[in-house]
Amino acid sequence: MNEKLKVGVLYGGISSEREVSINTGKQISENLNRDKYEVIEIVLNEKRDIFKCDGLDFVFIALHGSFGEDGRVQSILESMDIKYNGCDFFTSSICMNKFIVKNILSNFGINMAKGIILNKNNFDLSNFDLKFPVIVKPNSGGSSLGVYLSKNYNELLEHVKIAFGYDDNILVEEFIEGQEISCGILNGEVLPIFKITTQNREFFNYESKYDDTTIEEPAHFSEELNAKIKEIAIKCYNIFSCKVYSRIDFIIKDNLPYFLEINTLPGMTTGSLFPKMAKSIGIEFQDLLDVIISSSFNNF
Repeated sequence: MNEKLKVGVLYGGISSEREVSINTGKQISENLNRDKYEVIEIVLNEKRDIFKCDGLDFVFIALHGSFGEDGRVQSILESMDIKYNGCDFFTSSICMNKFIVKNILSNFGINMAKGIILNKNNFDLSNFDLKFPVIVKPNSGGSSLGVYLSKNYNELLEHVKIAFGYDDNILVEEFIEGQEISCGILNGEVLPIFKITTQNREFFNYESKYDDTTIEEPAHFSEELNAKIKEIAIKCYNIFSCKVYSRIDFIIKDNLPYFLEINTLPGMTTGSLFPKMAKSIGIEFQDLLDVIISSSFNNF
């Protein structure tokens, strides 16, 4: 009988997304196959807690936000010669920075909203020339925390101040009104594209993501548009050398996909988008975790 793989589930963390991570970590831990894995839960309360991973065969990173998705945890695990899920430290660090991602993709002719970046210690809105409404969001972060829709200059000033509470750098982008969609990619294959519809909200923010007012279902587009979305999603995935799994979000307006962001550690609760996409083609949550572990293990 083969010895079980010693898998640590790393969750909690020091970012503003700690509570989301705790939920993610607990659900991953509960659904890992005990016939295959010896599961050890590791709650990250401070950075040095990561060294509790020493001696493990594999770490399933269930962290969100800073010191979780930004490459630092990945770099430490690599230095400890421990395998982990998803993208490597370089891809993780690049994709966490929305402004850098936009600048790179702009060289490949990918449609995106016009935007600017503001720094907390040195920003000037006196020559602001974007058309309202605009979206204000942290440059590095997830779970739609600190994201606001500003309809005028006064709202912009208010939202900028709040957003700086989440990040020293924030993006301000023109709001593209259209159908938001999400593309999951698993081992280089695009999963069924899901559309996101929020009830009683103008855009997909933190509240709509976590208070059950969001409807997610497979999108039904023309074959041509469906192929175009998949083509751009795979292109983005390959440009950043993503590994195993990622999620890429778009807005569809006038039959054109506009890139929103790339997520190298998609939410992994049973109610998250990525597992729902996998389930729609018959991959149950426990099996999805198996695929991610085995594919990640073979990637390093």
